[in-house]
Amino acid sequence: MAQHWQETLPVDQYIVASGGLLHEYDRKVLTFLYQPLIGPACLSLYMTLWAELEENRLWSQSGTHHNLMTIMDMNLKEIYQARQKLEGMGLLKTYVKNSEDGRSFIYELQPPLTPEQFFLDGMLNVYLYRKVGKNQFLRLKRFFSDKTTGAEPGYSEITKAFQDVFLSVPPQALIHNEDSAPDLDAGEGKSFIGREEASKIQIDLSEFNFDLLLGGLQESLIPKKAFTPKVREAISNLAFLYGIDALKMKNIVLSALTAENEIDIDELRKAARDWYQFEYQDQLPALLDRTHPVQYKAGIEKPRTKEEELVVYFEKTSPRQLLIDFSGGAEPSKADLQIIEEIMFKQKLLPGVINVLVQYVMIKTDMKLTKGYIEKIASHWSRKKISTVRDAMQLAKNEHRQYLDWAEGKKVPASSGKRKPVRKEVLPDWFEKKREDGPNQQDTSVGEADPDFELEKKKLEEELKKFKSGR
Repeated sequence: MAQHWQETLPVDQYIVASGGLLHEYDRKVLTFLYQPLIGPACLSLYMTLWAELEENRLWSQSGTHHNLMTIMDMNLKEIYQARQKLEGMGLLKTYVKNSEDGRSFIYELQPPLTPEQFFLDGMLNVYLYRKVGKNQFLRLKRFFSDKTTGAEPGYSEITKAFQDVFLSVPPQALIHNEDSAPDLDAGEGKSFIGREEASKIQIDLSEFNFDLLLGGLQESLIPKKAFTPKVREAISNLAFLYGIDALKMKNIVLSALTAENEIDIDELRKAARDWYQFEYQDQLPALLDRTHPVQYKAGIEKPRTKEEELVVYFEKTSPRQLLIDFSGGAEPSKADLQIIEEIMFKQKLLPGVINVLVQYVMIKTDMKLTKGYIEKIASHWSRKKISTVRDAMQLAKNEHRQYLDWAEGKKVPASSGKRKPVRKEVLPDWFEKKREDGPNQQDTSVGEADPDFELEKKKLEEELKKFKSGR
């Protein structure tokens, strides 16, 4: 992943454009429906860019990112991170041009979804429900809905139709000639000021293995023509939303099949939601960052030590990629991914913190993710409100003895006459650094009683080199 300073510099120019007229009502939609998902920094960036547009215009004057940093009182890294979230949410399109005079950007604001589109989206409404809870979600629904018009009892419609009000004219009078045709168009390189329907979020269809899904469904069960473009889009979105692979999706699709051999999208959504809530005890998925959020990063631009290199690696790497790096490029098992997902959803730990936890546990348990052990430590870190990679590393050092007892709690036999074997520990390299400076000197000589400690340490260093090389 490219660093922000490789993508944008303070001297770079930008112009704000609008993909359609933005209305005052959009501010409420952005504030109450989008802000819980993207955060206040993203909302601030959107509103600031919007403010640069003159009323009822589609283009702003040119400015520099340094001016934007000054206005928002944010550094360029925070602005870049907020920009990416707006892009991912479908609220911003970004264009760039490199020339001899430097780099320039066009930030094209996209109108948000209407309340109806948002609450019926199938993805965003689920994330919002999980984020704000049932009571607030229902309150927002009431806020953005009203009594249906034209439904008052005792009233009948008497509205006149077009043909009842206007006279008919010869067809020739409605056809413009070649001379007047250019006058009726907007003109070359221009478009009428207006607003198209906002685009819904759509997960790339290539993210889902449709070949495997179709291969598991016989033609006699579901004809291929049932997989219309809209059905494929719904399947791709649901697979991302609920983490459903092609094999599990097979039964969900079958349950949504109608008597006419068509796939009911509403039933498909319901079946996918029911499957997820059954798997995760009536919970709904949350919207999480793939990598560590910028506000909790250490801000290390150029790492000077191996520990700082590891901090940066943990911050910019997703937990899934960490498992791939650990295994030398092999895909992680579904069981391991499910353990990570449950920690992210239930304990609400950030990706970088989870990376520290995964590395610590795997090295302590001979490269195995022991579910009970990792969940116990994750619960402890959640209660301690650990949000940065450095804090996670420090807590692992401070609580090492406690975690060691947890790891060996089920393995230590009842008291007997046999002598207890010498404890043998394998630890991350960041764990060993500066331990001699701590107050408990007796706890720092972990490897002195074990003649094989140096050999184990060398093995660990080789393992770390392997997954660091995959950055």
